[in-house]
Amino acid sequence: MKKSILFIFVFLLAFSATGQNSLDQLLSRYNTHSIPYISVEELKMLQQYRNLVLLDAREPEEFQVSHIRDAVFSGFSGFSAEEISRSIQDKSDLIVVYCSLGIRSEKISEKLKAEGYSNVRNLYGGIFEWKNKGFAVFDSEGKETDKVHAYSKSWSKWLTNGERIY
Repeated sequence: MKKSILFIFVFLLAFSATGQNSLDQLLSRYNTHSIPYISVEELKMLQQYRNLVLLDAREPEEFQVSHIRDAVFSGFSGFSAEEISRSIQDKSDLIVVYCSLGIRSEKISEKLKAEGYSNVRNLYGGIFEWKNKGFAVFDSEGKETDKVHAYSKSWSKWLTNGERIY
C-alpha cells in the first residue's frame, strides 16, 4: 500500500513538474491564442517558396544581436502600426511576427489585426524555437551567428541551442 501511494505521489510530482515547464503551457498562460501560430518548420518552408513579411517584435538591442534572415524590425515598445501600414500596403499579405518566445509577438499581431491585416501569424516559440531547431540567425552585419539575445535570465532557459546574450 505504501509503495503504491509513494509511486502515485512521485508520478504526480514528476508529471506536474514537467507539465508546468512546457512551452505550450507557458504560451497558454500569457497568450489568448487570438492569432494563429505558425511553426518554425512551416515558416522555413514558406520562406523558400512564398513571399511573406517577417516582423521582429523585439527591442532594438535584441534585433541587433541576431534575427531571422529577411526580418523587418517592428519593435515592441516603440511599435507603430502607422509605420507598418506605410511599408505593407496589401492587408492580405502573409505576415509572420516573432519575438523571443511568442508572447510579445501576439500583442503586436493583435494590433496588426485591429488595423485590418487579415493574414497574420505568430511564430510559435519565437526566435528561441527557431534557433533551438537549428535554423540560422544573423547579426546586424548580416553574418550568421550563434548569439541570441535571451531577453532575461528567467526566460533564457527556453533557449537551448545558441549563445545567450543579455
